[in-house]
Amino acid sequence: MLRTSLALLALLASAAPGFTQPISPEEQAKIDKLVTETLEKTKTPSASIAIVRGGELVLAKAYGKASEAIPVATPALPYQIASNSKQFTAMALLLLEDEGKLDLDDKVSKYLPGISGGDRIALRQLLSHTSGLQDYWPQDFSFPAMATPTTPQHIIDIWAKKPLDCAPGTQWQYSNTGYVVAGQIVEKVAGEPLFSYLRTRIFRPLGMTSVIDMDKAIGSKFPQGYGRAALGPVRVETPAAPGWLYAAGELSMTPADFAKWNIARINRAVLPADDWEEQEKSVKLIDGSDTGYGLGVNSRVSRGRRVISHGGESAGFLSTNSVYPEQKAAITVMTNTWSSGAYSQISRGLAEILLPPIAPDPVPTAHAARVRALYDQLRTGKLDRKLLTANASYYFTEAVTGDFHSSLAPLGPPASIEVQGSPMLRGGFVIQNYLVKYSDRTLDLSVFMEPGGNGRVEQFLVRGE
Repeated sequence: MLRTSLALLALLASAAPGFTQPISPEEQAKIDKLVTETLEKTKTPSASIAIVRGGELVLAKAYGKASEAIPVATPALPYQIASNSKQFTAMALLLLEDEGKLDLDDKVSKYLPGISGGDRIALRQLLSHTSGLQDYWPQDFSFPAMATPTTPQHIIDIWAKKPLDCAPGTQWQYSNTGYVVAGQIVEKVAGEPLFSYLRTRIFRPLGMTSVIDMDKAIGSKFPQGYGRAALGPVRVETPAAPGWLYAAGELSMTPADFAKWNIARINRAVLPADDWEEQEKSVKLIDGSDTGYGLGVNSRVSRGRRVISHGGESAGFLSTNSVYPEQKAAITVMTNTWSSGAYSQISRGLAEILLPPIAPDPVPTAHAARVRALYDQLRTGKLDRKLLTANASYYFTEAVTGDFHSSLAPLGPPASIEVQGSPMLRGGFVIQNYLVKYSDRTLDLSVFMEPGGNGRVEQFLVRGE
């Protein structure tokens, strides 16, 4: 308790008015223009943002429509942060290690029996996505089972007892399943529900009063999720049934409360400094290659700046949180659609407004003929379902394919489809993002494929520019 009290005093001192770099009127005008124009262009109903500068919250503002019942979004509304919750689950294990109740190098089998490879998977491998456990929700759409409530044990029984996708420590593969296992270990070791432990050890000490289980953040008092098929009409999205995100993404909160967490991270305050450092340390694979991921957070140098970041996606919601430790800055963006890149566009734009200018990263290019063929099928309304997995075929209903056709056909054939970033393995699929370029616009395309030259498509999602 003494260490926590002293750390809190340090946090308050470091955020004293003398350190504040307030948003100037010129910057505020640029921010408002960026967000409002991005929402309009991408047909995103709303965005809620928080900006930390000089180690202090300097702006919390919401834009647009939060739901059919809340026509004007406010910064007091908690948005679903989904996988941004992982950093809190990981910190729970770090705190339990501080209490001497576990060691991150312990094997999973010490706490939970029956997990595939449990006698070889270390707890830290669950948190760093290097366990080899297959992801139960790699798609960016809800699959059929998600209409029915579930439990952590059910997810474990179906996915964590499958053969491993790879030997522990040999590959980085994003795995929600690993975090469900981690959450169950927290509950067993702490002797209380995960949310209860997080509230006692993290949310209350940091004054994060808005945090709520996302399964309870549904109804007329909360933001509502929306979706789009390609560039079709914006529609209200059906939430996943309760239980599907749990320790992998169970939280809703305001951006301002997330900023309190970011400020504590910047100042190494409230929680032990070595836990912050351990969380941010990029994990290496057995062969020595760097994953660029710590324990629940990305840890990378992007465009010349060190950034600790993560994203989150649930049915109808997308969010991103980026902390720039050397600049004592942080940017949190939450949106209530999962069908546009508005959240990332706003985050990048805010960084350009608020942080010193730097050179852009190079963008790789590659041949995309196969992807182009499927894009053209959807554009012309001639989809060959033999190219799709069962889940993808489930997603491409008559209404969805109709929206793809009606919204993409007027654009004509794209000038090019180019690779964006590097491919990634997840949930047994090869994931690659693309940019679909026209003369007057650029669309985002997310593609998941089965491995191999003739693998079927699991996901093919177009998001507005």
